[in-house]
Amino acid sequence: MTRSRRTPRSPLLATLAAIVTLAALPTPSPAVAAGLDLAGMDRAVDPGDDFFAFANGGWLATTEIPADRAAWGAFPTLRAESDRHTAELIRAAGREGAGDADRARVAAFFQAFMDEAGIEARGDAPLRPELAAIAGLADRAALARLLGGQLRADVDPLNNTNFHTDRLFGLWVSPDFAEPARNAAYLLQGGLDMPDRDDYLATDERSVALQGKFRAHVETMLSLAGFADAAARADRAVALERRIAATHVSRTDSLDVRKADQRWTIAEFSARAPGLDWPAFFAAAGLRGVDAIRVWHPSATAGIAALAASEPLEAWRDWLAFHAVDRAAPLLPRAFVDARFAFHGAALTGATEIPERWKRAVEATNEALGDAVGRLYVARHFPPEAKAAAEKMVADIVAAFGRRIDRLEWMTPATRARARAKLATLRVGIGYPDRWRDDSGLVVVVNDAFGNAERAGRHAYHAALARLDRPADRGEWWMTPQTVNAVNLPLQNALNFPAAILQPPFFDAGTDAAQNYGGIGTVIGHEISHSFDDQGALFDETGRLANWWTPEDMAHFQAAADRLAAQYDAYEPLPGLHVNGRLTLSENIADVAGVAAAYDGYRAANGGREGPAAQGLTGDQRFFLSFAQIWRVKMRPEALRSRLMTDGHAPGPCRAAAARNVDEWYAAFGVEPGRKLYLAPEARVRIW
Repeated sequence: MTRSRRTPRSPLLATLAAIVTLAALPTPSPAVAAGLDLAGMDRAVDPGDDFFAFANGGWLATTEIPADRAAWGAFPTLRAESDRHTAELIRAAGREGAGDADRARVAAFFQAFMDEAGIEARGDAPLRPELAAIAGLADRAALARLLGGQLRADVDPLNNTNFHTDRLFGLWVSPDFAEPARNAAYLLQGGLDMPDRDDYLATDERSVALQGKFRAHVETMLSLAGFADAAARADRAVALERRIAATHVSRTDSLDVRKADQRWTIAEFSARAPGLDWPAFFAAAGLRGVDAIRVWHPSATAGIAALAASEPLEAWRDWLAFHAVDRAAPLLPRAFVDARFAFHGAALTGATEIPERWKRAVEATNEALGDAVGRLYVARHFPPEAKAAAEKMVADIVAAFGRRIDRLEWMTPATRARARAKLATLRVGIGYPDRWRDDSGLVVVVNDAFGNAERAGRHAYHAALARLDRPADRGEWWMTPQTVNAVNLPLQNALNFPAAILQPPFFDAGTDAAQNYGGIGTVIGHEISHSFDDQGALFDETGRLANWWTPEDMAHFQAAADRLAAQYDAYEPLPGLHVNGRLTLSENIADVAGVAAAYDGYRAANGGREGPAAQGLTGDQRFFLSFAQIWRVKMRPEALRSRLMTDGHAPGPCRAAAARNVDEWYAAFGVEPGRKLYLAPEARVRIW
């Protein structure tokens, strides 16, 4: 699923996508379909040729992507429902918040964002102090101080959608690779406004066209901020950003945690990455007292630091000014909002309308005060019975995964014992964290949307720095309860399943094991499997980056992973654009292993037998159709292109095709040799 998923407050997100719920949950609105959707199928398609279309072809033919969306499907639908529920709770907090500081803070933040008239009246005045500071940069030491002061904890290197920040560097505070009982600071490459380095460097027609739109966007934003020489400034800013992109490592390389295992003392930075005044940078960032930092991208860190010395200060001032304006645009008058959407929305994703303001206000409030909002969400939408039922289902699938480990013929006893130990110590969080984040120190002013966002960013950053002085917490959460997603955290050997994903269509209390294990069960299996994918398998039961495999077992595992990468490399969702089997390998392993473990769990829940027939389908057919329908999605070409280039998850049709590696899928649908998805038994990838 996704390793992700909220604007990260954090780490190793094996951003994913789904899990359970139970009785006691509120009745879903008509927008959220509960149960297996027979009308959404296309029975004219042979499941052995295109299983995704067989399961979802009717839905694809009749579904229109909302104008403000880049994609629509099972996950976006449920996320929209969560946003509606959250908006209702925030508005109620405004009416009922007297005497409750958290409710009052949430309501004030939302109301300030919604105050469009006040924001229009203030114009770009809130941004002027930052632009003045940038204009006043007179030397390299001042540049380093400004860049250090901008550092934020807004990246997550194992979250496949957030490898970089638009600030020059990003900070991540998480358990240390070598000593997971303590927290460490990780420094990551940054400085890009577009999603990926290749957006700047590729020379194909579509990439060149996007680069032209980006250049125009930079000029527009600078013009709106009152820069008379916006065209020349845009040229310099874009040229510098292209040079920054050239220093970046690829997303595939970024996912290799072994390459990120680089610990530099603070004193070493000046020698290993000369060019940037590192003492000034770290002092401004509040990191001067830290002994050492793990550098996730050493070559990019050195390359960016060199640019700090070689590029003219004039170019740095232009680059900084653009990013200041672009970052602040959502909190400025409508002209800035519309200009930012024209690029980040329309050009990058294909969306034709900007989301309504209340939707953007919910997103901003969740980002700033996610746990405070989460407490409201859990109280209304996640009763104790649902939490208990979800915990039971997770336990069942963990047990099924353990039985799969025991049956692996290729695994030696030594490696099997360590795998078993890792599974036995896996920590699973359901619904919400045991300890809520304390936001009492965040000052929120009802008529200051810009200031609220700035203070929230600093508050989150200082909270991250404070973790450096405390032991690592294996129970720490990296998603809010209202997030429709799930995550695996290798450094904590833990999983988080937020409350918002524990409901239909992933889990339906009114149906049976075939549908529920095919839906939420495969998501549970997916997240468990992330502990044993090509990344998760590198971490031991304590969360330490360590090799616990015998050489023979690792060679077998890597050979199977190579075959799976090649299988996904062959998928071509857009003409000329294939899935990157290496970039998506972790998620693909988790999909294949997850559906297999969930199938075992479903059979165990039925006493080892196939579930009963219903809706004109056998139990096994309903299991696999439920799996395919949770991955239903319709994407705009622009969004699909970006996903293929940048996302660690394959598109929905390819994820549904993971079933072709499971023997029981062939029997369920009578898939014979000659069908497009058919794999001979020896060609089916079986990793776990």
